[in-house]
Amino acid sequence: MFEAKPQNPALAAALIFAATAFIAGTTLLAKALGTGALGPALPAFQVSHGRFLFAFIAIGGAVAVMRPRLARPHWRLHLGRTTFGWGGVTLMFAAVAHIPMADATAIAFLNPVFAMVLAIPLLGERVGPWRWGAAVVALLGAMILLRPTPGSFQPAALLALAAAAVMGMELIFIKKLSGRERPIQILLVNNAMGLVIATAAVWPVWQSPLPAQWAALAGIGGLMACAQACFVNGMARADASFVAPFSYATLIFAALYDMAVFGVIPDAISLGGAAIILTGALILAWREGRAVRR
Repeated sequence: MFEAKPQNPALAAALIFAATAFIAGTTLLAKALGTGALGPALPAFQVSHGRFLFAFIAIGGAVAVMRPRLARPHWRLHLGRTTFGWGGVTLMFAAVAHIPMADATAIAFLNPVFAMVLAIPLLGERVGPWRWGAAVVALLGAMILLRPTPGSFQPAALLALAAAAVMGMELIFIKKLSGRERPIQILLVNNAMGLVIATAAVWPVWQSPLPAQWAALAGIGGLMACAQACFVNGMARADASFVAPFSYATLIFAALYDMAVFGVIPDAISLGGAAIILTGALILAWREGRAVRR
């Protein structure tokens, strides 16, 4: 399932599209758990713990069945990637408990912008005017979604902004890991280490979940494992510059799920801010694609 695959752009697009639906599903379940829709509200630390616990069970089961050849992991890079990944997921789950899913998801799409900025000192990359322009456009959209006026400012949106920054740092470690290890090994180590970190963090705030909450936590982990599998397989079947735009469908699914389950309809500010962020992100993806082809 994780071996090198022949190029198939249509299948790659379908797999990435499916991954976005699964990712938005995890956000929906996290919101249900964080808002008390399924019982007493669970803290974001506990929701992210469930995400890593059940994702590790799913991926560990796949590894046990497939028995892939594993190499010695680069522990330092894995620790950095997993620590920032856990932090970003936890902040995102905290954000969606207080603001519309579409807003939180759109702000989270700033992570490539933060990764671009961080890559200058950490990876020695050079950033041209087009990429800086794309970053400015995306950040402008984020400022709109923050609603920076006394009457409409959303403090919880800062959690989503922090999540984007932390996940941008995660992307730096993902770039460093790229090509060093097989995708299945990266997923296994990431979820195993994430489970250890999440378990240590959740201990002081642990609450006994109700049966419905256990089911939702299992759903988050299972959906995330499916999303990761689809994403890895999709990336293996087409160029990253081709599949990247399809990942933004997460925003569409997030808005649809939020509307269907919680009755949250995006307003003009949400739609406008999201459109501006996506414009900047797409420009950045286009320039990244051109740079890779060169």
